[in-house]
Amino acid sequence: MKAVTVHADDGIALHVGVLGDGSDVLVLSGGPGCVNYLENDDLVPRGARAWFPEPRGVGRSGGAAHDLARAVADLEAIRTDVGVDSWTVLGHSFGSDLAVRYALDHPARVRAVVGIAGHGLHKDRTWSAIYSALRHTEDEFVIDWQPDVHEALNASFIEWIHEPALYRRLADTRVPMTFLAAGEDIRPDWPLRQLAALVPRGDFRELTGVPHNFWSTHPSTWTQTVSDLCRTAPAADR
Repeated sequence: MKAVTVHADDGIALHVGVLGDGSDVLVLSGGPGCVNYLENDDLVPRGARAWFPEPRGVGRSGGAAHDLARAVADLEAIRTDVGVDSWTVLGHSFGSDLAVRYALDHPARVRAVVGIAGHGLHKDRTWSAIYSALRHTEDEFVIDWQPDVHEALNASFIEWIHEPALYRRLADTRVPMTFLAAGEDIRPDWPLRQLAALVPRGDFRELTGVPHNFWSTHPSTWTQTVSDLCRTAPAADR
């Protein structure tokens, strides 16, 4: 895995891993506030040049706690600096939700969204109750993260999903969005089904027999799945 350092518009240095050759894919991991745990040679989508940004304030990137607008601005700074005109955005967990926000804010720069095991754009008590009741059954993963970054992005996410025009923007977007649910995920998948039904070029799929973090438990399945999804994702209308 090679890496580049990109400076955001406010001068903060951002770490970005890069590997592969082919169509450009931006890979966003979950959290929020986690290092990019998908930055691994064995997890790179085949046939793609994949970019793995580390969020500001986390891991090898500078900076501190920030909101979603700042996170999106950092992704745009990376795209501009490395000379990519547009890319497919692949996100896992919170990375899927961030990919949707990025696509709404910069539709001309996102060819397609591929969201894997995302949360969905909601703050629902029944969803949270199911997740909390089953959380003890999930395998524990030790992933570096920053609590202050997590809290700031989570607060910003809640503000965003309360915006009056959000669902209008989703219903109007021309960016294709594919949402994949992990069949053994303890997180209910109805928010992903709703998103896929709302977005004009939305698609919902389910991968049976794998948990939320199947990038770790089933790495070969992860690589095959994301390779296929990125390769076959339709391009946005221009």
